[in-house]
Amino acid sequence: MSTGPSLYRRHRPRTFADVVGQEHVVRTLRNAVEQSKVHHAYLFVGSRGTGKTSMAKILAACLNCERGPTTRPCGRCESCTSIASATSLDVIEMDAASNNSVDDIRELREKVAYAPVSGRHKVYILDEAHMLSSQAWNAFLKTLEEPPPRTIFVLATTEAQKVLPTVVDRCHRFDFGRPTVEQVATVLVRVAAEEQIRISEAALALVARHATGSFRDALGTLEQLVTYAGEEQIEPADVLAVLGIADSEQLFAAVEAIVARDPAEAMRAVARLAESGRDPGQVLRDLEIHGRELLTVQVLGEVPPELRVTPERDRRMAEQASALSRTDAVRLLDLVSGALEATANGAQARIQLELVLVKAAAPELDPSTQALMARIERLESGDGAAPASSLRSITVAVTPEQTGGPPQLQAPSAAAPVRPVAAPASVRVTSSSASATAQPASAPAPAQSAPAPAQSAPAPAQSAPAPAQSAPAPAVAEPQERPAVSLEVGTATELWPAVVDTVRAGNAMLAALLADARPVIVTERELTLAFPSGAAFLKRKAEQDEHRRVTAEALRSVTGHTLVLRYELRDEEETPAEPGETVLTGEKLVQRFMDEFNAEELLDDPDQPEDK
Repeated sequence: MSTGPSLYRRHRPRTFADVVGQEHVVRTLRNAVEQSKVHHAYLFVGSRGTGKTSMAKILAACLNCERGPTTRPCGRCESCTSIASATSLDVIEMDAASNNSVDDIRELREKVAYAPVSGRHKVYILDEAHMLSSQAWNAFLKTLEEPPPRTIFVLATTEAQKVLPTVVDRCHRFDFGRPTVEQVATVLVRVAAEEQIRISEAALALVARHATGSFRDALGTLEQLVTYAGEEQIEPADVLAVLGIADSEQLFAAVEAIVARDPAEAMRAVARLAESGRDPGQVLRDLEIHGRELLTVQVLGEVPPELRVTPERDRRMAEQASALSRTDAVRLLDLVSGALEATANGAQARIQLELVLVKAAAPELDPSTQALMARIERLESGDGAAPASSLRSITVAVTPEQTGGPPQLQAPSAAAPVRPVAAPASVRVTSSSASATAQPASAPAPAQSAPAPAQSAPAPAQSAPAPAQSAPAPAVAEPQERPAVSLEVGTATELWPAVVDTVRAGNAMLAALLADARPVIVTERELTLAFPSGAAFLKRKAEQDEHRRVTAEALRSVTGHTLVLRYELRDEEETPAEPGETVLTGEKLVQRFMDEFNAEELLDDPDQPEDK
């Protein structure tokens, strides 16, 4: 490999034919040169390393080549060589980041008045144009709109939204797209062949992917790898060592721990990453990229071309994407995003990495709603039962003869091992001959206390298998809407904390004030909640329409009843009324007593007229 300027400077495109990608820009500028319709101001917008400055220099070479104007500059004349080496007096490059003041723009306006020195056109290339101040733009606006003859301005920026709209209106705008991994790899192959650089296909693919759509970054990494490897061939391990990115094998192992629901293995994966010297913050970013690739493969059903590295890695990527549920892939990305935000705010990267993998591998350790949905999906799919120590193990057995009575709940026996499943509040149990709905788990009825109806013939004694001798297949439990339980004051009081917890998920403030309330009266249509006598403010807040609606919805989701909520002030020592009983206090109680007994009220002051 030769010495001298960097790889990027030596191999940057010199003609339109050398440009990889950006076909819309190449075609427009080529036609403008051929038809002598070159505009006096251009705005090139795109991310770093996409060829904005190189395209501006190609345009300058096309206009100032001794054989031009031409779309194929020779590259050998004095004008072409001076433009390539950045020594041309007619092609002026300015960095707006360091020349952004009004004085700098005034100096530029004075130089613009001079005619070209040796070429046909003077081309001003203003890089990072968005860094100019508003005052500098205002000073430059008139010159940009009406420049001297044979003067062309090319403004290059990565943030077009920061350029004044009045400036954008006076320019022809071109948006440079990010090159694909294949396009970056094409440039790397060409440069490696010209420089006689030995690099394996897998290593080249890693460099192309890590460049994230920047030709300059890709060539800079390749040059660094040449120095690192010396005379030896560049291998993927060299790329991982130079770039400091996590090995794909370690990332696959971390995600396999998530698939296996093994938080201990997830912790060991973090330890192995730490022992390898990888930066935990960089591992988080690599894990985010890996999770995004898995989700992409899941959605598309195949490994897209831009994600392919080697056949073996592509095959493993497809296998892991099919093993990982789509919900887990999305949740993994959410967890990594939160961890990256936490590390940006000062949290330790390794702790955040451990939390991400443990929460992803064990959703039961994560109290978030997304984790709950992941657990529900595991139960529905039947491939992620939680340990028996944390879930109730119940077998719901329904025989063909038990069509008239409730299903029998049997504890699992040693002769009939069953898979632990979570016992929800209510399940629908199906059999080959009948369907039955299990009673709520909170109040199971013993078999002897719930005899079958008289019209239903009981099963013969010989047909009733002994619990220790039979292993009835566990019926599939399907979630359904919670049935309305019989709601009384005692039941409502027991369920009220669950209602408050349901409200807390969406409105913590409302849940805090409802925690001071208690059910006192329950009717078929209404539920009366009592606040302490000194909590009038809490009562008024709870009576707001939006708060009343949220509380009613939470009550319905927990109990299955749609009730109108009433609020009152009452101390706990006051005896609550029975359901349906009207509580009378003060003047209403006196009036009710007078009506019942045909009495009249005697006032203490005889001079005061009676209240008719």
